[in-house]
Amino acid sequence: MPKIDCIRCHRTAPTIDGVTYPGKLGEELSAKICADCWAEWQHAEVMVINELRLNFMDPRSQEILVQHMREFLCLDGPPSRPPPGPPPEAP
Repeated sequence: MPKIDCIRCHRTAPTIDGVTYPGKLGEELSAKICADCWAEWQHAEVMVINELRLNFMDPRSQEILVQHMREFLCLDGPPSRPPPGPPPEAP
């Protein structure tokens, strides 16, 4: 199985198996994200859809979901807010 250097977890890991999205977004995901991070997103995606009550009859809902996906997978750089969890200890 081919491997890539994942931009989210910074590991050399197996690539995503199969097509995730059509077009350039799918190509970007296949080139930058490992299968493990993609699986994490698929679980988080359900929570995003439910928490935001996205209705895919509204075209804006898909845009919102893609925006959250890009942030979760760090496709546009590091996250704008710290990850959840305890704050780092002061030196």
